[in-house]
Amino acid sequence: MARPRRHDPERRQRIVDAALRVVGARGIDGLSHRTVAAEADVPLGSTTYHFASLDALLVATLRQANEGFGRQLRESPALADPHTDLAAALARLTGEWIGGARTGVELEYELYLAALRRPALRPVAAEWTDAVTEVLSRRTDSATARALVALMDGICLQVLLTDGTYDEEYAREMLARLLPGDPTRSVARGLADPPGRSTDT
Repeated sequence: MARPRRHDPERRQRIVDAALRVVGARGIDGLSHRTVAAEADVPLGSTTYHFASLDALLVATLRQANEGFGRQLRESPALADPHTDLAAALARLTGEWIGGARTGVELEYELYLAALRRPALRPVAAEWTDAVTEVLSRRTDSATARALVALMDGICLQVLLTDGTYDEEYAREMLARLLPGDPTRSVARGLADPPGRSTDT
């Protein structure tokens, strides 16, 4: 007689947590149903039951990894206060994030950039961008919010790829240039105009 199946409602989450640890230790190439099952201490069949394909497992893993910085922004009192300096608040929050456990930040970006070669991950990567843009859109227009996200991404990637040091003041200055009311915006716009064309109305 077959043994009754043990009820384990947390197993799916344990598998995702294990997948994050595997990617953190071995990279994307080290991820498989077998390595995750071993890390989670569950039968191999459990991983394939909850995640029929490796892409499905990666989607769940990326979605969880994305929660870090997004949650930090959503829960920030500074971003909710319309009187705070948005550029300064974003520069500080970015510094707190990238200044934490570097392996965790690298893991998030490794999963995020894996979407370049794995189309199944692209909607999840877009979800993260859209979610952060939505948070920032409460303080500025959506186009500027999206540009702020792109700039923060770029600054973080430069720090990670060059093993550099995050410069909060530089980040604040660059972020401020994208925001309405910053005097350098008009200078940058003028430099971008073709010769002979005026931006005056």
